[in-house]
Order: sequence, then C-alpha cells, then structure tokens
Amino acid sequence: MLVWLSEYLIQIDSSFAVIQYITVRAIFSILTAMAVSLIIGPTMIRRLNYHQIGQVVRDDGPETHFSKAGTPTMGGALILVSIALSTLIWSDLRNHYVWIVLLVTLSFGAVGWVDDYRKVLLNNSKGLPARWKYFWQSLIGVVAAVWLYYSALSPVEVSYIVPFFKDVALNLGIFYIVISYFVIVGFSNAVNLTDGLDGLAILPTVLVGGALGVIAYLSGNTVFSDYLNIPYIAGAGEIIVFSGSIVGAGLGFLWFNTYPAQIFMGDVGALALGAALGAMAIISRHEIVLLIMGGIFVMETASVILQVGSFKLTGKRLFRMAPIHHHFELKGWPEPRVIVRFWIITVMLVLFGLATLKLR
Repeated sequence: MLVWLSEYLIQIDSSFAVIQYITVRAIFSILTAMAVSLIIGPTMIRRLNYHQIGQVVRDDGPETHFSKAGTPTMGGALILVSIALSTLIWSDLRNHYVWIVLLVTLSFGAVGWVDDYRKVLLNNSKGLPARWKYFWQSLIGVVAAVWLYYSALSPVEVSYIVPFFKDVALNLGIFYIVISYFVIVGFSNAVNLTDGLDGLAILPTVLVGGALGVIAYLSGNTVFSDYLNIPYIAGAGEIIVFSGSIVGAGLGFLWFNTYPAQIFMGDVGALALGAALGAMAIISRHEIVLLIMGGIFVMETASVILQVGSFKLTGKRLFRMAPIHHHFELKGWPEPRVIVRFWIITVMLVLFGLATLKLR
C-alpha cells in the first residue's frame, strides 16, 4: 500500500524513495507486525479469558500439561491479524506472489479457526471432522499450486531444484502441481503437530520463515541469484516483506506464548503458518531446503507416522508418546529443556539450509 503512496510522495520529497527498497520495507514489516502483536495481545488474552475460550488438554498426555487446561487458545488469530496488516501496508500489492502466500495463509487459518471453534466453543472434542479438514486443506493447496503453475513466466519457476548441484533442475511439468500441493498441505499439518509445548512451534517457524524470506530475496535478485547459482525468479524478492511479517508477528506472539504460556495459537495459527512456509519454499524453488531447515517439523511428523504404523503392524509403540516432544517429556525432560533444545536444533538446521546456497 505504502509503495503506491510513495510513488506520489517522491515528487514532493525524494527521501520517500527509501520506501521503494525491499529491504527497508522488510525491516518495517517486522517492526509493524511485532508492534501489532504486542499492542493487541493483552486485550485478546483478556477477551479469550472472559469468554472462557480455553485449551482442552488430552487425558492421556503428560501430567505436567493438566495445569494448562483453560489457558486461552485460538491466539493464532493474533498472528494472522498482525501478518495481514503488516503485509498489506508494506508489500507491493501488484506482486501476485504476495497475494498467493497471504491468501493461502489466511485460508488455512480459516480452516483452523473452524476446527478450534468447534472444539472450544461447541465442546466438540473432535473439532472439524478429519475428512472435511483434509478436504478444505486439499482444495486450498490445489488452487494455490494451480495458480502458481499457470502464472509461471519461465520454465525454471516450475522446475525442481536440487541443492548441492549447480545445474540440476528437473522440469516437472504438471507434476509441479502435485508436489506443490503436498508441500503446502504437508507442512501445514507438520507445524500443527509440533505445536504442543509453550513456544515450541512459533520460534522455529520464525527462524525458518525468516530464512525463506532471505532465499526468496536472493532468488528475486539477478545479481545474487547469478552469483549463488540459484534460479532467478522474477518478483520473488517481494516475499521477504511477507516473511518479515511472519517474523515480527511470531516474535510478538512468543512474548505471550513463552513458558509458561499465557495463550496458545491453536489450529488457526499452526495450520496457517505451516502452509505459509510451504508456499514460500515453492515460490523460491527451495522445497528440499525447507525440509532441511524445518527438520524439527519433519521429525515431529515422522514420529507420529512411525508410532501409528508400528502399533498397527506389531502392536508395539516406538515412542512413549507421539509427537516426539511428548516422548522426551515422559523420559523426564522438563518442558523448557525440550523447547530450548528443539530451538537450538532448528538454529543449526537453518544455518545449514542457508549454507546450501553456496555449497553447489
């Protein structure tokens, strides 16, 4: 929005040209989203408490979680409001990538909101039936993948880039839609599975989201993309502004979500943020790097799949409880220790993911 306004203000004072710089807008996007989160957060927590919109705790979960019952949930709405406002203010709204990632994020958030609403306000422990949740996630994922496929301006935008190799780019054709669908829907659910401890999911999301924004910026710059031997994606650089809104909104939310949490994000936040990460990785053509940087999300999802598969095939469980963060809790790790160690692992994975840009 301000990009359009600055084009007129430059005629009055040339100093307004600074708003045209993507990096400047990315920084202000972070600050704006964080400010919105910090300002709105206390009011939202009070309102959620007043309406008794509290967390429902699993009976078979760790006993240390029983005290969390009643903690306000659906706080992901705070994250989405912050992201939307910051993105609309600081992004170049003529860029179709901005609209794709924003609409994917808000749409998945809407699915999560319905699920949370049914669980908390309608006292339906199952929330939105799994088949309907998966249907709406799939519909949104397919629409986004088709939109990206048919809006591509060059073959590289629908090619599969393999890290560590300079010249490996597999033209996927129509299979681009299939892979993009699985990345968006898969990561949406992966972040949702990870969101089980105070602050466990939000900081890795911030770290991975920030790194994907940097990668998108580099991909959208002809000089940097040529130097790093990564595909040049015209217009992808604008995604760093959206990425900045995730970083700012996430850090603002973490202020209230850190242990012991005053608020939980719920499905409305987790499903939305996971889908956003997937969409950003697809646009920048770094899906494999997303799997590396988001290793914690991958590990959490794999633990659930392995646990269910092992129990059905052998009648035995591989872990004391899945997702795997509960396994470590039941082994005696205090919750803050699990959280911080998973954060540390994410920092290392994100750094390694960024290093792949040069290791080619």
